[in-house]
Amino acid sequence: MNTDLQDYSHKRLNILTNEWVLVSPHRAKRPWQGQNEEIIKVKASAHDLSCYLCAGNKRINGEQNPDYKNVFVFINDFAALQKDSKSFEVNDGLLTAQSETGICKVVCFSHDHSKSLADLTAEEIQKVVFAWQKEFKELRENDTINYIQIFENKGAVMGCSNPHPHGQIWSQSTLPNEVAKKDKQQQSYFLKNKTSLLGDYLSQELKKRERIIFENDAFVVLVPFWAVWPFETMIIPKTHQPNIADLNAKEALLFAEAISVITKAYDKLFNTSFPYSSGIHQSPTNNKNNNHWHWHMSFYPPLLRSATVKKFMVGYEMFGSPQRDISAEQAAESLRKVL
Repeated sequence: MNTDLQDYSHKRLNILTNEWVLVSPHRAKRPWQGQNEEIIKVKASAHDLSCYLCAGNKRINGEQNPDYKNVFVFINDFAALQKDSKSFEVNDGLLTAQSETGICKVVCFSHDHSKSLADLTAEEIQKVVFAWQKEFKELRENDTINYIQIFENKGAVMGCSNPHPHGQIWSQSTLPNEVAKKDKQQQSYFLKNKTSLLGDYLSQELKKRERIIFENDAFVVLVPFWAVWPFETMIIPKTHQPNIADLNAKEALLFAEAISVITKAYDKLFNTSFPYSSGIHQSPTNNKNNNHWHWHMSFYPPLLRSATVKKFMVGYEMFGSPQRDISAEQAAESLRKVL
């Protein structure tokens, strides 16, 4: 391992966005006198009568959820994107705006209100993966949809408004900023090298094994070299695949296993229900040749030193560039120890 990367301030390049992150490993030793997050440990029941996501309960719009088991998907009652939004443009000097349409859905991972992905078996998570695949395949058939974003916000500290285990799917007519960056970088690399950017990166990581946390026959869980969040991780398929629709049943189970392993590791790290935002980046659905895409899932957890100390994206991060205080290698070692 390059000891310079563990002892001295430096910056690392995110090859997927062509952006830099500042790494300051020496700062992890500084005393903390800032905010500590409150730990709320309340044993939730399997069914909450006040929860609008629980089976059989009424949602805020008056609709009643079915008495579902496992996974339940429905159109978001408070969608950020409107399916039938008016089409318009604003071009007024330096004032530019365009209408944006889309379809937003909620995916309940389980009927059990008390659980998170970390509490589900790989077989139960596989059913979630199957639901993601089904929704992706159906939404991409809509001519107005050019990108589908699958994500989850877990924990109040990450803005989650309901503790019931669930995620969301936002599909829209244009590519969001982060996806557009990754599309450009992967396409440029693929045209030049005729190989997948993430595939070649993964080969290098598997040789070094400095940031690998877990692997099975189809997937690798690692801390990316350019990670921004303290314990950020990425799940990368070993096979070059543009999107999750290409997964067969066995691969879906192995993907579920990778999700199960990393979410359980997070909970063990600080002995708490670990908050995070996770999301799957995959090829656009714009009917173009997107073979340069190598889909992947990222986890962005905010906790830094303990269950009560989080990473704040403020100051330099807002006005300069992302910055982290522990190296990716140190984070990977901490996560490996709790497996």
